[in-house]
Amino acid sequence: MNDVTGFTNLPPTTLADVLGREQVMNIGIRPLWPSIPRVAGPAFTVRCPPGDNLMLHAAIYRAEPGSVIVVETGGDVDYAVAGGNVCAVAQRRGIAAFVVDGVIRDLAEVRETGFPVFARGVIPIPGTKAAVEPLNGPVRCGGVNVSAGDIVVADEEGIVVVPGARQEQVLLEARTRLAKEADESLDAWEKAHRARINEILGEKGFED
Repeated sequence: MNDVTGFTNLPPTTLADVLGREQVMNIGIRPLWPSIPRVAGPAFTVRCPPGDNLMLHAAIYRAEPGSVIVVETGGDVDYAVAGGNVCAVAQRRGIAAFVVDGVIRDLAEVRETGFPVFARGVIPIPGTKAAVEPLNGPVRCGGVNVSAGDIVVADEEGIVVVPGARQEQVLLEARTRLAKEADESLDAWEKAHRARINEILGEKGFED
């Protein structure tokens, strides 16, 4: 099952409520330009050893349109794995986004083209191209284990990874939760919230 459209309509906040902390990337990986639209797509996974970017450059010619390329770098923030031209080619080939546990360069060019990149930051120094690694193997990105085909949903609120085996269940639960929230007025939410907070405070012995 690969209902990417369904996931595009679900915010990471709702998916995080359903999936829990272990499927949410840490705050170090963030959108690199303002107002990046929400993206959702199957993960195409890449492992780049520190200082090397060969396999990401190979991946842009192998990932299917709509894919989110997810890159493990071993925590490297000293060398860029991609620049403006790589991002432009990826965009032209229909790749949805990069999610990089590392850094890129040429941010002004990337921002101008509107290609979504979520990463740890920017540095002007490029990596080398020497290390060959398998594509679409398991990777760890932003503290989350990611396998090829997992659905990655990312926007300014954060990045959530939906495991492939749980896609149907998560989609149903998230849609149900979102619909319930949409039907609840702020007044009703406030009433229930206030009662819950007061109940917890009372249990903890708090007195006004």
